[in-house]
Amino acid sequence: MVSESPKRLTIYDLARLADASPSTVSAVLNGSWQRRRISQKLADRILSLADSEGYSANMQARALRRERSGIIGMILPLYDNRYFSSIAQHFEAQARRRGLFAIVACTNRDPAQEREAARMMLAYRVECLVSTGATDPDTISAMCDESGVASINLDLPGSKAPSIISNNREGAQKLTHAILDRLASQAPSDNAILFIGGRAEDHNTRERIAGFTQARAERGLSTSEADIIPCDYAAEKAQVALEAYMRHRTTLPSAMFVNSTIALEGIVRWLQQGGYQLDDMIVGCFDWDPLAAAFHPHLIMARQNVGEMIDHVFEVMDTPSPDASLLIEVQPDIMGSDVPTLAQHLT
Repeated sequence: MVSESPKRLTIYDLARLADASPSTVSAVLNGSWQRRRISQKLADRILSLADSEGYSANMQARALRRERSGIIGMILPLYDNRYFSSIAQHFEAQARRRGLFAIVACTNRDPAQEREAARMMLAYRVECLVSTGATDPDTISAMCDESGVASINLDLPGSKAPSIISNNREGAQKLTHAILDRLASQAPSDNAILFIGGRAEDHNTRERIAGFTQARAERGLSTSEADIIPCDYAAEKAQVALEAYMRHRTTLPSAMFVNSTIALEGIVRWLQQGGYQLDDMIVGCFDWDPLAAAFHPHLIMARQNVGEMIDHVFEVMDTPSPDASLLIEVQPDIMGSDVPTLAQHLT
């Protein structure tokens, strides 16, 4: 006896199951439903049914017919960081809601790995490639241009594709004001604030240093070059840099501006090894981690608005031929600042 192969589910079957029209189901599956009056609830129900019923459109055949692959890509410097993992999660969720398949590759801040990941994604005929925190975003954009593929820069800007980033300067300015306000409320012995972490050559660190020094200048405070240490983001390098800094001091600085939660790990490690606690001084961190905030309630953090950034990514993706010079800056939120601040005057 020859068993019959199961009947392949069609778009009309899905429409019947979802109690929707075939054109509505088609719009949801191809990602164009948001341009029509289709509710998020209905779109989610159709996608859920498609998944549970084993419906799988022939993506390769569809790509040949429509000259689209239904695939979008993202390169990411790290996974083991709340900020970047949140970016990946939001990116994949948005893609899924639009009926797109997302490929995300970690490149470890290595330019060679970035180029290789871009080559592989272009071979898979991605419709758009998002370069997140890339060391050389313009090279990735040039590779995409040669292949006729759209590209977008996220987190770090470039000059050859639209860029969506945090407003690093204003965020750092507000964070520094919040630190200074906390210092003023505790009557410290001095106003020394150590800025530590990040890379001097990257845009975000330069902008955060500029915001840091500007906020201090607005309070009539000068900033010594010795108190700015862009030692890289790695925890180990931040730990070594703080060790070297403290060789020339007998006491901890009154406060620290730590440039990323990755660097914060190294700071906490050095403090613990030296018999100190993070709460022994005032600490602000340009990044957000709810676990760090829970364990250290006095920690002031700048939370980058990942959801809004990803929304802008897809808005640009939907824009025909966007201007390569487009720069969208998204405001971060200052978390844990419980003192009425000068920073509020900047909102």
